[in-house]
Amino acid sequence: MTADDRPNIIFLMTDQQRWDALGAHNPLIKTPNLDRLIQSGIRFPQATCQAPMCVPSRHSLMTGMYPSQNGVRSNEAATPGDDAIAAPVIAEAMRDAGYLTAGFGKTHWGRTPDTPSTRGFEVRVVGTRDLGLEVGAAGWQEEEDPDGRAAYLQMTRDYGPGEEEPVGYFGATSPIPMRNHPDGWIAEKALEWLDGPDLDTDKPLFFYLSFVKPHAGHNPSAEFEDLYDIDEIPDLEVPPWDESRYDHIRVRDENSPFLGARSKRWRDAWRAMPLRERRRATLRYWANCSWLDSLFGQALDRLAARGRLANALVVFASDHGELLGERNFQFSKYCLYDSSVRVPLVLSGSAIAPHLRGTIDERPAALVDVYPTITETAGFDIHARAVGTSLLKRARRSGSFAEMHEPAPAWMWRTPRYKLIMFVDPKRAGAQGELYDLEADPREWRNVFEDPAHLAVRAELMAELIAHTATSFATFTHGAPGSPPVLEQSGAPVDPQNDSEISHE
Repeated sequence: MTADDRPNIIFLMTDQQRWDALGAHNPLIKTPNLDRLIQSGIRFPQATCQAPMCVPSRHSLMTGMYPSQNGVRSNEAATPGDDAIAAPVIAEAMRDAGYLTAGFGKTHWGRTPDTPSTRGFEVRVVGTRDLGLEVGAAGWQEEEDPDGRAAYLQMTRDYGPGEEEPVGYFGATSPIPMRNHPDGWIAEKALEWLDGPDLDTDKPLFFYLSFVKPHAGHNPSAEFEDLYDIDEIPDLEVPPWDESRYDHIRVRDENSPFLGARSKRWRDAWRAMPLRERRRATLRYWANCSWLDSLFGQALDRLAARGRLANALVVFASDHGELLGERNFQFSKYCLYDSSVRVPLVLSGSAIAPHLRGTIDERPAALVDVYPTITETAGFDIHARAVGTSLLKRARRSGSFAEMHEPAPAWMWRTPRYKLIMFVDPKRAGAQGELYDLEADPREWRNVFEDPAHLAVRAELMAELIAHTATSFATFTHGAPGSPPVLEQSGAPVDPQNDSEISHE
């Protein structure tokens, strides 16, 4: 395509938003702006992240590579410098392709202090210093709005690390204006920029808007809490076993004093909490989702007013999910169960072929697929080491892969019907396993790994996991023999010269 044909790429992102925390999936949740994107685009309800924690998940998404490929496998891992990074991140690729690149909000690079970088963003506003060491063009709330930042820190002083102690999940109605929250400040800066002169250019736009919420703490304003009736909030379903069940969460907690102690604090606090207050914690999580939805709506309105949605691909995703009290009062992420590893993923905008607008794609999808989807839509080649497959192609892999390495390694292979989890327990010889029939047991309560009736399925999934990792982790050129196996969608055969579902109308 010519430069004039290249669509604007609008990338909207949240942190720790469950795959089902959208009004399009759950009518109790109020997300009208994202629902409108879904109605005019494609929703991928089977989508998963590649690591159920912020830093490795975001690096995987931004490089199009698995965590073990790009070397960032935990939240504690320091990112390599720009000269050593495994692949150009999306913003760098878009800038080098001639796009105006503007990034507002969380990337969570986790960089080392001596290698600061904005990683391809020509305009950069980060929000707070603890979300990544990006300097140069970056803006900071601490510097530009120190009073607002101080007010937020005072409000959350008892929320604990990551605002994920029980009091952070209980939350509170925000006593300070929402513009003083990091996300409120980020949104304000993004809207100011969208109203300014930088968009008066012939360059296509890569616009990234990423928020910290609905990650705990749960502290929305009364305006968004009042969207919900606490009597309509469902109670937590408690499984028919206690926390002593043997699985990869138990191994995780036994090998991490920090996570193990925090899990116990969560359980003790929730068991002592009145049922109505448990519901209120869920209500506030949903209210956080509604607040972010309103901020996305304002940004989309500004983009439309500036003519930047007339030819555009809009992507919405989150980096991982949230257990929200499931599995006997587990919160946060750090596991490979669906509420943690599945993510909302939506493609919308004029770049979507008309016959795909308003559709649901139930095939396996993953965050590593976002990079090739964006680059293909923008009209240039993805880097050779990427493992994803464009979500707008009819060819797709048979399942999705995820990995977790701290405090105990675990790997997932998930198809629409089954999930296999293999994990290492330092106290036991050999790999341990979990297997779930997601159709019969969507809550993943019944591990059938040793069930004689499921041995054939287990062997098949283990073979698929081995084949996928063997091909994905080999050195290959994207699209050549050795790239990840894919399955062809039923229906019309795929034309390898023209198998894209991108519309350039």
